[in-house]
Amino acid sequence: MKTRFILPALILTLVCGAFSLAAAAAQTGERQQIRIGKQKRFSSAALAVRFVSVVEDSRCPEGANCIWAGNARIKIEVGKGREKETFELNTGVGAKEAVFKGYKIELLSLTPAPKEDASIDRDSYVASFAVSRLTK
Repeated sequence: MKTRFILPALILTLVCGAFSLAAAAAQTGERQQIRIGKQKRFSSAALAVRFVSVVEDSRCPEGANCIWAGNARIKIEVGKGREKETFELNTGVGAKEAVFKGYKIELLSLTPAPKEDASIDRDSYVASFAVSRLTK
């Protein structure tokens, strides 16, 4: 009787472990910071990522009491060879990552953070990205 429960439990443990390893592998990727309007190549993926624009920035300013943290949405262009695709990524609500040619492009952060009574100069935005291979 115990054997009936041990085998399914063992299989479940192995499957969950495999998913955890796959998730960990996908999370470890090449990281780079890109200034708005600039492009960088991720050598491990042979991908070029260009930080096109900040579509919206409604993040809660530092030092303010806000009901929610807000969101910044940026537009990026990802290319490999002659193929390119545009994506919008978010810091809060919405997609924080995109998939292109078997790679995950993840927005890790956007700086500078808004401050009370001060606007952010468009040219000062810097986004941090991680690019990871999804499949081999």
